[in-house]
Amino acid sequence: MKKKILSSLLCATVAATTIIGCGQSAQTTTETQSEAPSEAATAEATAEAENTQAEESGEKVTLSIYTQYADDDTKVPYDYAVEQLKEAYPNVELNLIVQAQDDGQTLKTLAATGQLPDIYQASTDIINTFRESNQIMVLNDVAKSTGFLDKLYEANKDLAYAEDGNIYAFPFSGQEYVLWYYNKALFEENGLEVPKTYDELKNCIEVFKSKGITPLALFGQEGWNTAAAYDVVATRYTEGGIKALDEGTASITDEAYLTAAKTLEELVAAGLFQDSATTTNYDQASEMFLSGNAAMFINGQWYIEDATAALGENVDWMFYPAADETSYEAGKSVFSGGGSASGFAVNPDSENAELAAEVAEFITEKYCEAKVMYRHNPLVALDTGKEPDSEYPAMMKKLSDTLPSITATTKFTWGLTNSTFNDGIQSESQGLVSGQFTADEFIADMKDVME
Repeated sequence: MKKKILSSLLCATVAATTIIGCGQSAQTTTETQSEAPSEAATAEATAEAENTQAEESGEKVTLSIYTQYADDDTKVPYDYAVEQLKEAYPNVELNLIVQAQDDGQTLKTLAATGQLPDIYQASTDIINTFRESNQIMVLNDVAKSTGFLDKLYEANKDLAYAEDGNIYAFPFSGQEYVLWYYNKALFEENGLEVPKTYDELKNCIEVFKSKGITPLALFGQEGWNTAAAYDVVATRYTEGGIKALDEGTASITDEAYLTAAKTLEELVAAGLFQDSATTTNYDQASEMFLSGNAAMFINGQWYIEDATAALGENVDWMFYPAADETSYEAGKSVFSGGGSASGFAVNPDSENAELAAEVAEFITEKYCEAKVMYRHNPLVALDTGKEPDSEYPAMMKKLSDTLPSITATTKFTWGLTNSTFNDGIQSESQGLVSGQFTADEFIADMKDVME
């Protein structure tokens, strides 16, 4: 029987206030009305008239929004957007529903029970799923009328469109990268160099464990983090990583993916991750790293600001270790991560769907502005015309200097287009990093998933 990993996921949704009900009949497309308007057209006209009346009378319209609000990288953009919204849309109030750290399961439950928020943060998987159930609004016209498309960086234009050529979410992130962070002070105190090869990494693991220090804190309760751990190893053997598997241009049984799985199995056996890796959430793993109880950490480049604030000059990111130094040098141009058609989406059945679409676009712009100005992150989807309020942190400057040499990226799990593969790589990689699955079992199980 195929083994399954059971991990405790945070499925409870924390709300700033209670969820408001969603309407049933608002339409998202404009049709030419005949002498006898259809029921849908009449409902649309009524909704638009009510919105106009509300705006003119100053009546408050409350829109529910489901989005991340867990750390400064998510709180700062949201809070900034809310303040800006008060000026641009004084009649609109946002009811925040904090996104659960459960890889989209809570949002799917809300959709299935008719409680989908007006605006919600959608991954590629969510977009593809909700397209099938008509629970996501086509935003092409809004993207054009608001000038959103004109502000998109040329390199990020593909991120706005789903596979069918429509826009379903306003992306606020551009190309993003998985970084392997390390505590410079801990390495120096223990006489260790930054590892270039897996043998050197195993030596670091042995030294740190002998001192009671977790070598690498993983928040494996979130499947994307364990998938990223596998992906950074896989990219040392094939630049396609999990992206090639998602697109069907490679097979999990290819030698490169088997070798990657065996390498990760060996690193797990050596003690790279904490024993409770797959039941550890983001906050817990981050605290381990920032407090000096863990020497390394795998996260996106958005973590640069928080890591710098806590550790200052004692933190940096390394290029991923490889089998040998030749592979290490060659691999410097290939990163795990990448961009995706994800961002703020709109519930087409919202009583205020048209207004919600405008607000979603506005919030997206403000997210980009805040990330540039206050999070010192230039890797956003839009040209904001803003400058950071201080110099970029050293790690961001290092990444910026590296960008021109990057020749290939893979994908984050939220950018994967094959939902079956997405679910599989997350759950099976949790089994691999926990030590519950051997490399051979991981490959066999993934083969079953993909057949």
